[in-house]
Amino acid sequence: MSVNETRDASRRTRLANERTYLAWWRTGLTALAVCVALGRVVPGVSDVTAWPYQLVGAAYGLLGIAFMVVAHIRVRMVERAVDRGDFARMDERLSISLLVVGIVLGGATIALVLFAG
Repeated sequence: MSVNETRDASRRTRLANERTYLAWWRTGLTALAVCVALGRVVPGVSDVTAWPYQLVGAAYGLLGIAFMVVAHIRVRMVERAVDRGDFARMDERLSISLLVVGIVLGGATIALVLFAG
């Protein structure tokens, strides 16, 4: 591979990393929007007990913040790996943690839809 091809591959990787960073941010902002909708809007327009919605909504807010933090950590890890000519694999514990939180919040949201009133 020539120097120009290597430089172009590095640039493409950095741009892909930037797009991924922005995707993590969009996901975080979406979770924050769900936080507001579930924690404030739904109890405000429905005849429901507010606290369960506020609790689950706040959890979505924390998830949104977590996505933004992870975005920063990942973008830096990948940048350092590209500088070294290496690959930065996502930590499996982080991936599993996000999966578990998603499952718990998804279950809580379904429970609110089906049983809260």
